[in-house]
Amino acid sequence: MIATPDELRAIRDQAVAEYPAESCGVIVTRGAERRLVACRNIQDALHTKDPERYTRDARTAYYIDPADLLRIGRLEGDGFAVSVIYHSHVDAGAYFSETDRRQALVGGEPAYPDATYLVTSVAAGRADAMAAFRWDGGARDFASVDLGVDTGILEER
Repeated sequence: MIATPDELRAIRDQAVAEYPAESCGVIVTRGAERRLVACRNIQDALHTKDPERYTRDARTAYYIDPADLLRIGRLEGDGFAVSVIYHSHVDAGAYFSETDRRQALVGGEPAYPDATYLVTSVAAGRADAMAAFRWDGGARDFASVDLGVDTGILEER
């Protein structure tokens, strides 16, 4: 299981609420225990402070707040593993972009080789697609994987 229906709804709701900025977060697991950690995207603040270094704003990029990274690190220290890394695409499809791929790799290897990357497409303020991707060591690339849920999960309540 990549994510429970309730987790997918929470991810969808966050993506819609944060539109027109990209949303981001993780799901960490420890045995059967699961925690969704919604993170703050500070890309706009970085872009405003240093637009030459951070050329993109939060509409086309995300940068997880260091305070959230510390929280995730503490959870990892408590035995949790990052199982899902998620973000949204604003007015674009649910695909694993070249930027997504580049940011997921460190020295050509995945930073989280066992994690699934989940992308939610939000178009005109409505979530319209979700897609999941996982590292394929044989292909040396990220490949699409079945999300394992009915796409009706995207329908707002």
